[in-house]
This record gives sequence, structure tokens and C-alpha cells, in this order.
Amino acid sequence: MLRLKELLLPSITDVAVLSIAVNDQAVHIEARSTAGGICPGCGNWSRRIHSSYLRFPADVPSGGRRDALCLRVRRFLCPVISRRRRTFAEQLPGVTRRYGRRTERLRSTLAAVGRALAAGRVSAWRACSACP
Repeated sequence: MLRLKELLLPSITDVAVLSIAVNDQAVHIEARSTAGGICPGCGNWSRRIHSSYLRFPADVPSGGRRDALCLRVRRFLCPVISRRRRTFAEQLPGVTRRYGRRTERLRSTLAAVGRALAAGRVSAWRACSACP
């Protein structure tokens, strides 16, 4: 299981892979964070868990199969009682962003494809003899 985690989620710390299931169409990965949360408002650590929920960010395919990533994300209570915002959700650095529906790997892959297509369009436009 540890070897599969290194292959599917490289260079990501503080993530525990709970289960991996592989079939013909997809690789199903269930994971959760193992670190505490840092409040985005005040920057203080919190280990007081309020609740948890599941996120399903889109990821790049692995070995020709679709990745179905299921992340258990926890909501924490802010340790500063005087703050207006009492709870916050943990972020998994290197995996997701706030309000993100894609993993960082998929975001960077799509950005690289977009840059490559945009560069090709610019060179094709410059090579056009009808353009001034």
C-alpha cells in the first residue's frame, strides 16, 4: 500500500491512503489528511475537529485508467474565540486548493496543454501571409 501511495500521490506529505481499488476503467483512491489545521484568518494551529466531509477532485489518469480520488476533509474550530469565523476546512497542500475541483497535478497538466496550444496559435498566426 505504501508503494502505491508513492506512485499515485508523489511528494505529498501528511496524507494517509486508506484504500486503493483498481478495476478496468478506474483507480479508486480513498485518502485523508493526517496533519492538524491552520486557520486561514489568524494562522493558529487547531486540533479541535468540528466535522468532516468528502471531496472528489478530478485527477490525471494513471496507467490509462481514470483516477477517482475520494478525500476525507476535516473542518476545525478556530482556537481564537473572538473571531467571527469559527470553523474552517483543512487544505491539502500539493493536492487541492480552496474551492478547487481539480488536483494540482491536473491543473498543471491542463496549464501546460493550454500554453502549448497558445504558442502554436501565435506562430501559425505570424506565418499567415494574408495577415499584415
